[in-house]
Amino acid sequence: MIQPANRLSSVTEYYFSRKLREVAEMNAAGKQVINLGIGNPDMPPSPETIEALCAEAHKPDTHGYQSYVGIPELRQGFADWYKKWYGVTLNPASEIQPLIGSKEGILHITLAFVNPGDAVLVPDPGYPTYTSASRLCEAEVLTYPLLENNSWQPDFDALEAMDLSKVKLMWVNYPNMPTGANGSMELFEKLVAFGKKHSIVICNDNPYSFILNDQKISILSVEGAADTCIELNSMSKSHNMAGWRMAMLASNATFISWILKVKSNVDSGMYRPLMVGAVQALRNTDDWHEQMNQLYARRREIAGKIMKALHCSYDDSQVGMFLWAKIPDSYADSAALADEVLYGKNVFVTPGVIFGENGSRYVRISLCCTEEMLKQALERIENIKK
Repeated sequence: MIQPANRLSSVTEYYFSRKLREVAEMNAAGKQVINLGIGNPDMPPSPETIEALCAEAHKPDTHGYQSYVGIPELRQGFADWYKKWYGVTLNPASEIQPLIGSKEGILHITLAFVNPGDAVLVPDPGYPTYTSASRLCEAEVLTYPLLENNSWQPDFDALEAMDLSKVKLMWVNYPNMPTGANGSMELFEKLVAFGKKHSIVICNDNPYSFILNDQKISILSVEGAADTCIELNSMSKSHNMAGWRMAMLASNATFISWILKVKSNVDSGMYRPLMVGAVQALRNTDDWHEQMNQLYARRREIAGKIMKALHCSYDDSQVGMFLWAKIPDSYADSAALADEVLYGKNVFVTPGVIFGENGSRYVRISLCCTEEMLKQALERIENIKK
């Protein structure tokens, strides 16, 4: 009898894949669910970006296979972007690798550095793909706690007390998802020192630094960070290009070459018109980003009212495209609150428990929804009394 590979027993279908299918079924039944769950930007890229894509797509010679390392203009565009916004100098020829989405890059990095039986440090709460990619690569997942009373930062004393002998990678994510906590140079300096001390590759996943955030920093800003660090970045959130699958990673030339060995064997180059469009998007003006943030700020204000209607509390200093809040003690856990809102009010919010045990007392609202829909969601749930 045919059986799947053993590694599939270590993972489940991605939460949003399952839940959005259920939401679709509810909508088909006439429920008209308002989806505040997923970070899927509902606004288009800049007009110049779309025009560049279309102009290139109309050319007769742009539809063939492309290089695995992306067109030179794209790598240079990412290098210029990092220099402008993060103050980081990167060699576009050897220190940047374009990706078909940063989620892809998480698996490529894991395959490039981790052998079966090695260990990976994963934050709790944290992006579920860090765990699933590690398990698919047959690694041991070692979770490290992020706690609100420590500003959602790693406890380095606790990390030093762990058995780190098998650890090859450590995933970090600042600005943080799901908590909205920002990074700092002090934190990044500690992470770089920790990675060098224990010969651990520190991977910072950095797709949220442009949204409601005046402090854009990269872990690669730390002197010597590239010796032990990799940074992922994405245009999905920052440039409203989620469906374009346009991302990159940056590190030293040796790490890039190892990751390219994996990438070149499991996917192909990106569509050239998409890359040309991305080059244009990387030149978006400060005003364009500011307009996006003004819109997100208005949405954030309504999301805060939704959280208050649910009797949830939150930190006003959060950055990024989500609002993360602590649930009342009257609920068993975040899944109970999320289910009550979904089945009772036809509003989908994300239970924090999907991000790990330390998220079990929190829920998350996405700001990727119009102000009108957010107001409608508020009207549906503001009569909940707990």
